[in-house]
Amino acid sequence: MNKRKTLAVLLCLLALAGNIYAGRPSGFKDKYQLKEVVVLSRHNIRSPLSGNGSALAKMTPHLWFNWTSGPSELSLRGGVLETMMGQYFRKWLVSENLIKENEAPSSKEMRFYANSMQRTVATARYFSTGMLPTANVKVEHRFKLNKMDPVFNPQLTLVNDKFKKLALEQISAMGGKEGLQGIGKQLTEEFNLIENVLDFEDSAIASKEGKKHLSTDDLEIILEKNKEPAMKGSLKLANQASDAFILQYYEEPDDIAAAFGHKLTQEEWGKIAGIKDVYGDVLFTAPAVAVNVANPLLKLLLKELSLKKRKFTFLCGHDSNIASVLAALNAVPYDLPQSIEKKTPIGSKLVFSKWLGKDGEEYISVDLIYQTVHQLRYLDVIDLDNPPAIFPVSLQGLNTNSDGLYKMQDIKEHFKQAISSYRNLPK
Repeated sequence: MNKRKTLAVLLCLLALAGNIYAGRPSGFKDKYQLKEVVVLSRHNIRSPLSGNGSALAKMTPHLWFNWTSGPSELSLRGGVLETMMGQYFRKWLVSENLIKENEAPSSKEMRFYANSMQRTVATARYFSTGMLPTANVKVEHRFKLNKMDPVFNPQLTLVNDKFKKLALEQISAMGGKEGLQGIGKQLTEEFNLIENVLDFEDSAIASKEGKKHLSTDDLEIILEKNKEPAMKGSLKLANQASDAFILQYYEEPDDIAAAFGHKLTQEEWGKIAGIKDVYGDVLFTAPAVAVNVANPLLKLLLKELSLKKRKFTFLCGHDSNIASVLAALNAVPYDLPQSIEKKTPIGSKLVFSKWLGKDGEEYISVDLIYQTVHQLRYLDVIDLDNPPAIFPVSLQGLNTNSDGLYKMQDIKEHFKQAISSYRNLPK
């Protein structure tokens, strides 16, 4: 078994009892020096992507949470939480002597680059303010606000009949023996639960469109050049409700009010969030799709990890970015603890930390760092004594040393293989 997978359980159990490397072997800090950190972040808590009069509003007779921002924009809570995360990273990096308190780094040493959407730019600004409160950091974004940057846009740039056939075969395999429609059937329990919490049978959709239930066999996948993978059918509709419920649960302190008067267990909240996880997996993690949509980010991540003067890079995008990058890098499947979102929680960070060993070798640790459900809902201050959750990512085909680190050269080759997979897609 990969040693990082063994370490994962230990790290998660200890995550709330010490600093980011509480689960490292004894003497770790004496053997390694932190040289660089590259972060691929998902934005923090936002309002739902759609507003009043949308399908989301028509799925329930209840009123959704009174969001503190416009549709798709970072919420007030999201800003507070992201500032806390930036403060935590400051404490960690200072403790590892990578930066100093109140440091004002040069642009060669640090880079903050976000997709040009409001929620990603704002997330990067809040994070940078928490991490470097006196530095007046510049956050790059290359386009007019709310225009997608091609680097972060999970769009398909190589599409033909052969690619579609391969991609659809891989997506259909997620449904088991029943193929594509098996995906929805696997979600029967989750669909029933979310219908019940929505009181879907009393909704505008049910009364005006005669749609009494979410169908489990109407999934259709759409793959078009220069567009994100998309779908039609009930899973798309259920995903909208799942997304809104997750956000409402983080924002609403009353558990019962968050569930429209229903009393849900943590496991049931996880089932509701699981719909969104499946939606993301279907659209962005099939191998052929992942290497297609993640190609620009894979190139950027490898470049940032190879810059000699760089100390810290913060790239802010979306859950689709983290999901597709991890899939392209052949990450071992995982379910994150202490989160109802098991794959790419709100505000989560895919962190590549570079360490120089006493043996002169460079090593890489790959981890997902995210605020737990309790930290998100109760605005827990996070620091070295009360850190966010840290989950080591295992990459198929790579081995770690006894301290849970990959060799830098192995990681570079792994990235190059993922990047070259794009060129090897069916022509």
